[in-house]
Amino acid sequence: MVETEGAMSWDAIDRTGAAVTIGLEDANPIGAYTVALRDGSPVGRAEFIDSPEVAGERIFFHTEVDEQYGGRGLAGALMRVALADSIRRNLTAVPVCPLFARHLKAHGDEFVAAGGAFRRPNRDDVALVTRVARARRDDT
Repeated sequence: MVETEGAMSWDAIDRTGAAVTIGLEDANPIGAYTVALRDGSPVGRAEFIDSPEVAGERIFFHTEVDEQYGGRGLAGALMRVALADSIRRNLTAVPVCPLFARHLKAHGDEFVAAGGAFRRPNRDDVALVTRVARARRDDT
């Protein structure tokens, strides 16, 4: 992946050689890193909640890429950008999302060596994600 940091977006190349853009939707309570094709069509997202109880913790809880774009490495690109941004922002990553948990299990030492921090999720993290996701669902 090649990335060039812009105004809250990063340019990347997927496994097929296609250019994509990863952006940040820094919303409250649910934010997301998003991946879009060059034409701007959104094809994936990695959602997070910044912990309201513990300053400096970002809880990653859901990652998805449209099925037709599977196998192109887009979920991995989303996670790498999200974790690199966590390092830049001095945030501790909390991987409730199974993809983030697997990624950090495999690459956690590299992430920490690069200046990152993460911790295992606990019941309070899962309860927070459940509350916020239900509230969002009820609002729509």
